[in-house]
Amino acid sequence: PMTSSLHFEGELVVAIGKGGLRIPESEAESHIFGYAVGCDLTRRDLQAEAKKKGRPWDAAKGFDHSGPCGSIVPKGETDISPSTILKLTVNGERRQETTLDKMVWNIPETISYLSTLFRLKPGD
Repeated sequence: PMTSSLHFEGELVVAIGKGGLRIPESEAESHIFGYAVGCDLTRRDLQAEAKKKGRPWDAAKGFDHSGPCGSIVPKGETDISPSTILKLTVNGERRQETTLDKMVWNIPETISYLSTLFRLKPGD
């Protein structure tokens, strides 16, 4: 869509079940409803052009259908741990494979930090 360089990246989606503001890391898990697998799409050519001009690059990341997501599995129905494997395949070819312990910020850190920027609400 309006790009000559569409890139993709597999992501863990964390669905919020209980909202909050300034959520401590120690309480973050209690705010999780469930998990899904998502695909983060980026129009790299638009992103590079915007960066070069010092402009925001929201349009490179936030476009229609830019964040497809699988079904959300409630927290109690799945086992998410640091050793959980996240894989992305395209037409049967493995493009990405990692474990959650390689995340830059773990899930509680992420929820806690995001909740300092804006109020999280159920469904986020």
